[in-house]
Amino acid sequence: MNEARIEADQDLPIIRITRDFTATPEQLLRAHTDPELFAQWCGPDSTTTRIERWDARSGGEWRYKAVRGEEEFGFRGCFHQVGPDRIVQTFTFEGAPDGVALETLTFEDLGGGRTRLHAQSLVDSFEGRDAWLKSGMETGVNEGYAKLDALVAKGAV
Repeated sequence: MNEARIEADQDLPIIRITRDFTATPEQLLRAHTDPELFAQWCGPDSTTTRIERWDARSGGEWRYKAVRGEEEFGFRGCFHQVGPDRIVQTFTFEGAPDGVALETLTFEDLGGGRTRLHAQSLVDSFEGRDAWLKSGMETGVNEGYAKLDALVAKGAV
């Protein structure tokens, strides 16, 4: 599964993303919690990520900007739980500051140095969920995860 599977729940305003990596759960946790690593792979190829706050611990907060030319897009949230195989956090796109998603990322050890990432985002409404799906998020997800694959392959994670 090189591309992420992105699915919308029919009964709840939830987006589920599933993707396999040739990486251990520990490597994926580090890639999601180390700000220097996160900035190297997060988002589409057309943007760079600038970390402004990053306290990856239960109760910590984060904020970063995706930069494309003169455009900047802010994102922020709180880490509610950071554990060895799971992260629970809030996620807000500052361009739509009233929308807050609750995200759960789970790292499933498949053995043999492979891990399946399960990400679930509970959005505040079906309209909000559908706006995310129409935003081109699949490009950022897939291009970002391809960059993460490359970081793991070269031993940077």
